Amino acid sequence: MTRVRRGYTARRRRTKIRLFASTFKGAHSRLTRTTTQQKIRALVSSHRDRGRQKINFRRLWITRINAVTRENKVFYSYSRLIHNLYKKQLLLNRKILAQIAISNKNCLYMISNKIIK
Repeated sequence: MTRVRRGYTARRRRTKIRLFASTFKGAHSRLTRTTTQQKIRALVSSHRDRGRQKINFRRLWITRINAVTRENKVFYSYSRLIHNLYKKQLLLNRKILAQIAISNKNCLYMISNKIIK
């Protein structure tokens, strides 16, 4: 049986990992074993934090909407506003409502007044 020379394949795999970890500090960017461990860890963190980011943005939008609805003495809180929006079948998501609340408060008050009537 002939000898198999597989250095090229292994080197290509290691350089790919090393390029991914090139911005890491210290041994995390230089040593092969630690770079592979850090790559796995980085990918796990990015996957987890994509979900967390969605949760955090939703919390931010809810906080902004709630602050504006309570600020100018609109007669109800955030939860009642959302409930009445669903009852009237107005399809405005929280992201859009938060943008309206920041940029144009009067428009949000007009929406809330339409819901009440």
